[in-house]
Amino acid sequence: MGLLLLLVATAVGITGDTFTIDGRPTYPGTKLEGLLMNSRMVQGIFDDANPETRGRWAYKDTGKWDPERNTREFIAAMPEWRKHGLLGFTINLQGGSPEGYSKSQPWRNSAFAPDGSLRPDHMARLKRILDRADQLGMVAIVGYFYFGQDQELRDEAAVKRGIENASRWLRRYKNVLVEVANEINIKSYDHEILKPPRAAETIKLVRSLGLRAGTSYGGGRVPDDAVVAASDFILIHGNGVKDPSRIAKMVAETRAMPSYRPMPILFNEDDHFDFDKPVNNMSKAIEARASWGYFDPEGYQCPPVSWGIDTDRKRAFFTKLRELTSPPPAPR
Repeated sequence: MGLLLLLVATAVGITGDTFTIDGRPTYPGTKLEGLLMNSRMVQGIFDDANPETRGRWAYKDTGKWDPERNTREFIAAMPEWRKHGLLGFTINLQGGSPEGYSKSQPWRNSAFAPDGSLRPDHMARLKRILDRADQLGMVAIVGYFYFGQDQELRDEAAVKRGIENASRWLRRYKNVLVEVANEINIKSYDHEILKPPRAAETIKLVRSLGLRAGTSYGGGRVPDDAVVAASDFILIHGNGVKDPSRIAKMVAETRAMPSYRPMPILFNEDDHFDFDKPVNNMSKAIEARASWGYFDPEGYQCPPVSWGIDTDRKRAFFTKLRELTSPPPAPR
C-alpha cells in the first residue's frame, strides 16, 4: 500500500518560471501553460476556540457551528473545482478573517497551540483535504500565519517551533507550497519575526526543512528584494488594485528587482472580478505570465461557507477558467 501511494502522489515542481505537476508543465497546449490558477479557500479547516464568537458561524439549518461538516463539504466540492480547471488553492493554518475584512479579530482560529505544537483536530482535517488534493492532481498553497491570529503563539520561540512542526508534518506531501505568512506588512502582526524585516529568515527556515516557500504582502505591494532572494516563488496580492494595468506593472517591477531570477510569480489573492470584460485583473496577470488567484470574500471566506460553485460570481470565474484551460481543438 505504501508503494502504491508513492506511485500516485501528485508532485508540484518549478522549472524556471514554470510550474509543473508530475514533471510536466501545467495546462499544456493552452495560454496558461506553466501557470498555477488558484482560489483562496483558506477556511477549509476553520474552527473557533472563543466561546463568545463561535456562535457567529452557526449553520442555519442546525443553529450550530460544525468544523467537521465544513471540511466534509470542502472535500465534496473539490472535484467540481478541478473539473473546471482549478489546479491550486490556498488553505491556511490560521484561516483568514471569517467576516471578509475585519478591524479586530476576537475569534481564535489556529492550528497552532500557544507553544507552537500542532492541534491534532485541525491537522486531521488538513490531512483529509491534502489527501484528496493529491488524488485529484491539485496543489495546496498552505499558509502558516495570519495577522490578528499570530498572537495565539506565546513568543518567538513558539513561532519558530510552529514553523518547524508544520514543515516537518507537511513534508509527506509533494503537492504543497508554503505561504509562511499572509500579508506580512499588515500592522496587526505581533511577532517581529513575522514582519517584513525578518521575512526572509522565516522563508529560509521553511526551505531548510525541505519545502518550497514564499510570503505575501498586502494588495498592490510588490515584495522586498530580500524576500525575492529567499523565495522559491513570488506571492503577490491584487486586492485594492482597481486598474488592471497595475497588475502587469507589479509583475514587471518584481522581475526588475536585483535578486530576481527566473521563478514563478503567483497572485493568490485578488478580489476583483469583471470576468465578462475583455480586460480584468486575471487577464492582465495571465498576459504578464503570472498565475492568478480568485478571492471571493463573501463566497469562500465567511463561515459557514458554501463550498460549491453556486453563485453568479463563482460561476463567472469557474466558467471563464474552464474556457481558458480547455486545450484548443485538434486540427482537422
